[in-house]
Amino acid sequence: MNVFNPAVIDPAMVTNFDKEGHRGCRGLMPENTIPAMLYAIDLDVTTLEMDVHITKDLQVVLSHDPWFNPDLTTKPDGTYINADEPKFILYEMNYDSIRRFDVGYKPYSKFPRQQKVHVAKPLLLSLIDSVESYCKKNNKRVFYNIEIKSAPEGDDIYHPKPEKYTELLMEVLRRKHITQQVIVQSFDVRPLQYLHLHYPEMKTSLLIDEGDTRSFDEEIKTLGFTPAIYSPHYSLVTDKLLTDCHQKNVRVIPWTINDLQEMKKLKAMGVDGLISDYPDLYEDL
Repeated sequence: MNVFNPAVIDPAMVTNFDKEGHRGCRGLMPENTIPAMLYAIDLDVTTLEMDVHITKDLQVVLSHDPWFNPDLTTKPDGTYINADEPKFILYEMNYDSIRRFDVGYKPYSKFPRQQKVHVAKPLLLSLIDSVESYCKKNNKRVFYNIEIKSAPEGDDIYHPKPEKYTELLMEVLRRKHITQQVIVQSFDVRPLQYLHLHYPEMKTSLLIDEGDTRSFDEEIKTLGFTPAIYSPHYSLVTDKLLTDCHQKNVRVIPWTINDLQEMKKLKAMGVDGLISDYPDLYEDL
């Protein structure tokens, strides 16, 4: 039997299998947009997973990439970004410029079921307002799993240093009074360490990449503390990993699973939740 520490993990996250919508539901709607998040809520996800970056004018904006991805983007003049032209880096642009780019209408062959809508990258502030209003109207509640996309090689180029990055995110979360609903995740241990030191009440999740061969104990030693959640690529989940995590009261929520049979297999193994581009699949789990 797995026993979880309620001081570390919200009780609602213990009793529920955590059904997370990756970037909202990018298999069905444009990723990291307000329409994607609201659609995921309609599919009864437990948690909205998303990524954030920082703009030149120090606003927190939803985006997986530190620049406008050519696969997704239509420029303000209606043309597409060419892969060989200079990158439109978000950290070099004010939000007033960023919001003029469309990231939802260009056809995206990787996700043929994705509905196409004209939409811009939203500010996290606006996203929270929209989600909380929608949840109140529909008598629902969701958690937010927010990824800080920092890396040492990107400091002061694609994003501020982790301390500033994290403080800007926390400023939004505290302003909107939703810290108790938020998990902060990252592959980069630095923002997680900063949160643990300065905001120990925040739930954190350590992301583990597919090619990472270190053991769970080695990862935790590098991090320097035990997070609430361990979030590896789904191919790394083993019975031993689940045992090691659960013995330390750490929940295991792997990413990103888009095959129903694989989802069923992982759930049967005992994972505590899943992250999927297709949250409509959860209905059949």
